[in-house]
Amino acid sequence: MKQILLVLFLAIGPLLSAQELNFQVSVNTPQLATTDPKVFESLEGALNDFLNNQKWTNDVFEPEERINCNIQITIKEEVSTNSFKADMAIQAVRPVYGSNYETPVVTHIDKDVSFEYEPFQPIVYSRNVFNDNLSSIISFYIYVVLGMDYDTFGLFGGDEYFQIAQDILNAVPPATAARFPGWRALDGRRNRYWIVENMTAPGLRGVRRALYSYHRQGLDIMANDVATGRVILTQALEDIQQANRNYPNSMAVRLFMASKTNELLEIFKESPSDQKNKVRDVMSKLDASNASRFRRALGR
Repeated sequence: MKQILLVLFLAIGPLLSAQELNFQVSVNTPQLATTDPKVFESLEGALNDFLNNQKWTNDVFEPEERINCNIQITIKEEVSTNSFKADMAIQAVRPVYGSNYETPVVTHIDKDVSFEYEPFQPIVYSRNVFNDNLSSIISFYIYVVLGMDYDTFGLFGGDEYFQIAQDILNAVPPATAARFPGWRALDGRRNRYWIVENMTAPGLRGVRRALYSYHRQGLDIMANDVATGRVILTQALEDIQQANRNYPNSMAVRLFMASKTNELLEIFKESPSDQKNKVRDVMSKLDASNASRFRRALGR
């Protein structure tokens, strides 16, 4: 019996440490009115289990390779005792080689999170079958995070995961998509539909090419060669700019700028003036609403 248990332990042990994600989940209820707080405690625990105790890819991750992510759900409205509207903030980071620095890869707030939840309700992943809106939203963003993370390590390395996100979106029934916003093109320009549409669009491949060059060829060499790293980051920004010309105001560009603006301003604040000017001009075209901020940070 001991030998059998040992064999089972050795077989199962690697799987227990093979999960890809290290998610921290919090559920905030600043406007809580009627719902029992234990409902949200149950939800937070269920989400943590769902995110961290399941395999999402066929790859094996060592514990130190797991992708560090945060999800913060802020309840905005209690439609009923088991139906809610919320904002969901998602952030995922990636280590930079040769340093202790983690660079943000995904920084996004979804303001159209509507769901129903009963205490102890299971949260179930299914690629092609719709179970409930919360499970689909969370699973969708898991694969967006995986797609963008894999893109930073290999050119178009996230293709498989963006396709899974597309499949999850396609599995949402039309009646459900009409009831719960965020899944359809007509729900606005900054929703889940446009995220996956952009990340799979041929006209926006330049954004994904830039994710690879920015991280793997740029940031990852900066511990040893800051000047060359800055040149590559500038070239990645120019790729983003070209994609923006082809596809103005896309969610792909918005996602990039939301994650990278602060980092870029920090990296280039001590760079040569001609480089500062180029970066400032490109960033101002990508995000005109913050042009004055870029001028203050990088000069006129």
